[in-house]
Amino acid sequence: MSPRPGRCIEFGLMVKPDELIVEIAALVESGQNSRMSLTVVTGGAVITGRLAPEAVWRQRVAEVLTGSAQLSRFSAVFDARAKREGPPTHLHFHVARILQGAVGIPETGGMYRVAIEDVSAWTVGDFSYSDH
Repeated sequence: MSPRPGRCIEFGLMVKPDELIVEIAALVESGQNSRMSLTVVTGGAVITGRLAPEAVWRQRVAEVLTGSAQLSRFSAVFDARAKREGPPTHLHFHVARILQGAVGIPETGGMYRVAIEDVSAWTVGDFSYSDH
């Protein structure tokens, strides 16, 4: 079957994630430490916050879901252990915010999972902001 006119097909395109950010993610995973702050640009959004090991991130999401009458049954998805071999493929943010102008959303920080291959720019540290 051949493509229809006007359609584009990409063959063999593989995104190679930034080796430095993969190493940072691997160190966070190996040390089970959640003190590393990072700011990334992904899909046009700026996300800033602290990285957490995937197991810690999953546990916190499961706890939040367990406390919800409508969503508690989804907590089991996050309680399951990650079956992953090789280098990390995702960054797991906690106490993180999406920067929008001079504010961060949500104000209290959220839990975000970002595919490393989708990160187009990043810097060590998180951004502080205020409503002043």
